[in-house]
Amino acid sequence: MATPTFPRPPWSGLGKRLESTIRKALFDYSMLEGVEKLGVALSGGKDSLALLFLLKAIVGHGFPNIELYALHVSGEFSCGAGVNINYLNLVCNELSIPLLIRESKQKLETLECYSCSRERRRLLFEACKSVGATTLAFGHHRDDNAQTVLMNMLHKGEFAGNLPKLHMHDYGVTIIRPLIYISEEDLRTFAQQHGFMRVMCRCPVGQTSMRRQVADLITELENLFPNARENIARAGLLYGSDKAKSK
Repeated sequence: MATPTFPRPPWSGLGKRLESTIRKALFDYSMLEGVEKLGVALSGGKDSLALLFLLKAIVGHGFPNIELYALHVSGEFSCGAGVNINYLNLVCNELSIPLLIRESKQKLETLECYSCSRERRRLLFEACKSVGATTLAFGHHRDDNAQTVLMNMLHKGEFAGNLPKLHMHDYGVTIIRPLIYISEEDLRTFAQQHGFMRVMCRCPVGQTSMRRQVADLITELENLFPNARENIARAGLLYGSDKAKSK
């Protein structure tokens, strides 16, 4: 079996644009201000791997040389289910980034998105703090934000999306989302170009979840409004920024 190759800077084309866009998000929302150690949630999918590769290229170049830690939650029904741990070890060894693994206890008979998400976050927060880091980067991108905005509007009557930077007071951890300006399609193309595209989300609940249905709804809306996805995500960011300023 051939040793896999991993994307490395300097980038050209799409990679260069993605790095520039992440740098803008990091700067716009002061995501790395005061950060010395940073946990990166690594499910093993295209989004989290792209985030890890790009952050590795960025830290120490225009930003402080922050210590990075990859945090993975494994388990039969976790978001990383089916990911080859050996592959993640190869990636992290190549990047000289420590990999911490925690185990999810979710079972099929009790599986549902809310409790699974809470358990996964708790495990990631605990792993993050175990290495002295209090900031955790997630691979949520622009399209995730658009889905969250629309889902909250339709389900709860609230206009709220994924905040780029959020302090979780109960856990003592700050969440950042450096991919918040980047589309899923660009991340998919980047992963395909560099050979780290992986099939993810084999969760039987995730296939019919509310988020999946909202994603399909946005695709339908784009038949009428081609920029619907981008505009919904942008509106969520603008509203979130205005709300933060008013506090």
